[in-house]
Amino acid sequence: MNSTQATTEAAPPTAKPAGPDDALEARLLAIEAAARFHNVELDREELRYRRGTQPEPAALVAWVRDGGLWAKAVRMRFGQLLKIEVASPVILLLRDGSAAILTTADPARNIVWLKDPRAPSSDPPVAVDELRLSQVWSGETLLIRAIRDLTDENAPFSFLWVWGVVRHEHKLLRDMFFGSFALSLLTLVPPLIVMTTLNRVLTYRSVSTLALVGIFFTIALLYETLLNYTRRKIIYVVGARVDAKISLHIFKRMLRLPLDFFEKQQAGEITYKINQVNKIRDFLTGKMMSTMLDMVALLVLIPVIFVMQPTLAWITLVCAGLIALIIMIFMGPVSRAIGRWIQAETQKSSVLVETLHGIRTVKSLALEPQQRDLWDRRTATSVQLKLEASDLANWPQTLVNPLEGVMSRGVVLLGALLAITTPGSVDPGTLIGFMMIAGRVAAPLIGIARLMDDLQEVRLAVGFVQSVINNKPESANPSAGLRPKIEGALQFNGVNYTYPGTKARALDGVTFEVPVGTMLGLVGKSGSGKSTIARLMQGITRDYEGYLKLDGTDLREINLAHLRRNLGVVLQENFLFRGTIRENIIAGRPGLTLTDAVRAARLAGAEEFIERMPNGYETWIEEGSPNLSGGQRQRLAIARALIHDPRLLILDEATSALDPESEALVNANLTRIGKGRTMVIVSHRLTSLTDCDQILVLEKGKVLDMAPHSVLLERCSVYRQLWLQQNRHLERPAPPRGGVAVLAQGD
Repeated sequence: MNSTQATTEAAPPTAKPAGPDDALEARLLAIEAAARFHNVELDREELRYRRGTQPEPAALVAWVRDGGLWAKAVRMRFGQLLKIEVASPVILLLRDGSAAILTTADPARNIVWLKDPRAPSSDPPVAVDELRLSQVWSGETLLIRAIRDLTDENAPFSFLWVWGVVRHEHKLLRDMFFGSFALSLLTLVPPLIVMTTLNRVLTYRSVSTLALVGIFFTIALLYETLLNYTRRKIIYVVGARVDAKISLHIFKRMLRLPLDFFEKQQAGEITYKINQVNKIRDFLTGKMMSTMLDMVALLVLIPVIFVMQPTLAWITLVCAGLIALIIMIFMGPVSRAIGRWIQAETQKSSVLVETLHGIRTVKSLALEPQQRDLWDRRTATSVQLKLEASDLANWPQTLVNPLEGVMSRGVVLLGALLAITTPGSVDPGTLIGFMMIAGRVAAPLIGIARLMDDLQEVRLAVGFVQSVINNKPESANPSAGLRPKIEGALQFNGVNYTYPGTKARALDGVTFEVPVGTMLGLVGKSGSGKSTIARLMQGITRDYEGYLKLDGTDLREINLAHLRRNLGVVLQENFLFRGTIRENIIAGRPGLTLTDAVRAARLAGAEEFIERMPNGYETWIEEGSPNLSGGQRQRLAIARALIHDPRLLILDEATSALDPESEALVNANLTRIGKGRTMVIVSHRLTSLTDCDQILVLEKGKVLDMAPHSVLLERCSVYRQLWLQQNRHLERPAPPRGGVAVLAQGD
């Protein structure tokens, strides 16, 4: 047997038995190799599936797409594999849960070349024929390539981008075009029936002709009904698919925006602007698509009306042109008026959202009259601007109505005049048929003019969405950056940072270093730079000078998602989602179990109150978590931060809003929580930092000192002053034993 036969009969590279873990490892290695071919490093932490199970192909596709690549899971036959031009690796998902990489296909020899992802890179691929492959492969295939079209998630949002999404439904659009063309032919049937009835049936009293016309009419009516139903169905399907794609894209792009953007913008304004995408979608899949499909009828109907009666045809086209001209003249002023109204609606919406978000403050401070007055003013302004826009938009409609009347009813009078003055030029049946067809011709022509009017409003909507979505994201390439193993060693070296729009530095030459496992406290007066240091460590902003290193790696070179998944962050105000306590603790780690949630809750000191809840870990938390105290919410937030055992934990004013009892409970657990990990604690309350290994004292963005609590009390005047201010009551002399307080009274 020659070498060719030997390779052809070789077993597939993964034919050997493999355990579940080994098979999954092979599948993940194959996908990572394909992604690496496109210079993308995938992070396994982003793969969402329940641990202990095999991830579905849909989960693998989502994993690859989150990494910034195009991916699709398909079912293929061996013959299709042979036809693939392998420009990039193709992943074959095998029955045992593993995978093989298709490197080359040889149609002439009817074989494909596969590589085991677990094999050394120096090993050559193995040739496999259809029979051998069918024993381990059912046809499931994962296609991966770089994104290279208008729907690229990194492409700026624009009207052209949205049209690109619609254009991708080209097969459905093609079916709609042919359906509309067929409908335009069927629109000739009613006029022809009327003409035949008037000119033939009534004139010659032919019952047989009437019966034939009736049969033809019934068949045409059935076809028209079916085609109209199919066209509407296709429009609905295209609209739903486009809506899903745009919604997913918009939300994903919004989540990539930096935190600074959301801190500077009102939530109501952002919400209103993003919702404008609905107008764009409705325009493209509704008015625009319907009008463009109706335009197909003009290809058939315009030649027909000129054959029927040229004079009346010219009158119809001239009236339609005048209508279009009137609408275009008013387009600019109406667009500007609508823009002013939309801006007023945006401001009105922001009042509603702010009131809802701050309803506790509104109620507690009795601010209802002030908020109601503000809402009334914003509503009055919006209504006034809407009336102005409506009045302006009413003028073109008023001027267009007479022309539409000429096109519909005036044609009858002009046709009758032609019949009287020019015998034989037009008969009654032709006149009625022309009037029916002319109405079908005028509708799309007028529709185009009105479409241009709607286009101005859509352009404003595009501008609103662009003002949110096209802002610079946190990372130009979410998949880029290093993914080192994080241990928690921190090093600041000459770090300077200035907030946008300010001149004073928030951090000025900050330099310090802490080894792994250090409990570091950050103290200082308000505005000293404590929270800024915490923000920089989270990668919220990377526009700083100097060097900030984590385990010796520049923080700016670390993949942002990887960095944050390996951090634990607890803020002063922590948001709990609607859902159960268990779901809140394992948020972001859906593959974890109740056992993991219990372990994190125990470490955070939250287990004791959770077990007293009516349903324990399945207790439902409503929006705003009204059934939890501040200390309970904070301990749940700490448990959520500890669920993945981060090597670096940041507590940014995590206890400043708690009552003394709750603060004492949280502080009692800090030593236990910080064991084996680096912990950075930002706090105004120095009593919560006395057990820290090191305390960094900041003043106006500069480092004053860094030492344990006892040392700072002796040598740092700023720290000593802060300590005395907060603990002066501890140094007051005790009242005399048995003494009675006496209230001094004046004469």
